[in-house]
Amino acid sequence: MEQTPQWSHTDIPRLRQGLIGAQFWSAYVPCEAQGLDAVQLALEQIDVIQRFTELYEKHTALAQSSQDIVTLHKQGLFASLIGVEGGHALGSSLGVLRSLYSLGVRYLTLTHTCDNSWAGAAPSPDRGLSSFGRAVVKEMNRIGVIIDLSHASDATARDVLEATRAPVMFSHSAARALCNATGNIADDILRLVADNGGIVMVSFYALHVACSRQATVFDVVQHIRHIRAVAGIQHVGIGAGFDGIDATPEGLEDVSKYPELFATLLEDSGWTENDIGLLAGRNFLRVFKSVENVRDYWKSANILPNENVEAPKKSPCAYMPL
Repeated sequence: MEQTPQWSHTDIPRLRQGLIGAQFWSAYVPCEAQGLDAVQLALEQIDVIQRFTELYEKHTALAQSSQDIVTLHKQGLFASLIGVEGGHALGSSLGVLRSLYSLGVRYLTLTHTCDNSWAGAAPSPDRGLSSFGRAVVKEMNRIGVIIDLSHASDATARDVLEATRAPVMFSHSAARALCNATGNIADDILRLVADNGGIVMVSFYALHVACSRQATVFDVVQHIRHIRAVAGIQHVGIGAGFDGIDATPEGLEDVSKYPELFATLLEDSGWTENDIGLLAGRNFLRVFKSVENVRDYWKSANILPNENVEAPKKSPCAYMPL
């Protein structure tokens, strides 16, 4: 019998019950690590994800491309992908960004609940990208890392949507028009995401969908419907965020409940099975493939790595060359 290590909170049977085809595992780095050991913590989290996929090789394998997801699905495996949550995990280094990509990282959440030195987080709505932040966006486009704007400030989101040449995603956010919670998305930004070709993947966090710790599956449905109405069916997906939330909606307590969510949506005559397919994964696959297409085009154009650097801050915890 397979034993789950202490570092894993994953329940394989429930993943199977929820018909999961692909799962992003987030290498989360606490804001308190910023300027200290954030890069090391990110690398250790990635190591855990890689060991997890090896341990459960009968059920999952690491995917590094949109085609990998399709191929693994055909093989009866669910695809494990790696993301990093919190741009402070880069240590203000584009070299670290490129190294994370080489380890399999395919999305980066630009901020978490804290600002970093080059981008503002949601609690700082008017703080956007610095010039180095724009260099990060450009390099993410060049190498094929999906830009994740969940937790980003409104100003950061607008700056990114102006600067990027590839679609973006909000990996776990909801609609501000229905719940005015920090981190939820205003309608004007939803429309910009649609213009960009990106995707908003709906959070299941009760405080984001109901503005209280008490929520139901119907609250989540309302956010999905709203984002569809504002941005279009091609720009909405499922974000959930189960491993990072402590208040889930009634009826959506874990990943095994996804079929019930889809069944609830299908009770509405305005939803078709094709719409559910877009929501459940095809929209994300399109965004992922589009990010790869931008990467491949830039590679064919021989666009070189960005050498922009951010001026280092003096710190007793780091060696700074003269």
